[in-house]
Amino acid sequence: MVPGVWESWKFLQPLITSLHDRGHPVHVVRLLESNSRPVADASELVDAYLDEHDLSDVLLVAHSKGGLIGKYVMVKGAAARRVRGMVAIAAPFSGSRYARYLFLPSLRIFSPKDAVIVSLARELVANERIVSVFGEFDPHIPGGSYLPGAKNVRLDTGGHFRVLAHPRVIAEVMAMAA
Repeated sequence: MVPGVWESWKFLQPLITSLHDRGHPVHVVRLLESNSRPVADASELVDAYLDEHDLSDVLLVAHSKGGLIGKYVMVKGAAARRVRGMVAIAAPFSGSRYARYLFLPSLRIFSPKDAVIVSLARELVANERIVSVFGEFDPHIPGGSYLPGAKNVRLDTGGHFRVLAHPRVIAEVMAMAA
């Protein structure tokens, strides 16, 4: 489980509960804490966790910034070979046009011109192993979360956080976990 910026893993509780209730092991990278580190630094924590626990065939379930961290792990991480795929919910793969108006460095990283956003956008091969799920309107990511080459699932509702408990999100996570 890879939460978004300023989120604890508890934001992903509906997905954690669904996975656990169906017998899937669930791991939370608690060292991410409120997830305010740069994407590359946060991905190192995820890499270390996967290695330390000797996990393989991993399905990352990520929200918002967590999707950027997950893709970074998949394409640039030391533990990339351990990751089978990812379900990314409301992830700003193309950034957010609002980032330029934000003063905090932990939010400015979502600029469409940010080096990490641009670099990850060039990494197309990993997209085949990603399911990007997003609402028809996201107030934080007005450009949406469409990811070329991925399975893109547009929900019939809006929101950035509300979608986490949407039945279709849970269904996509369960399908990838199978």
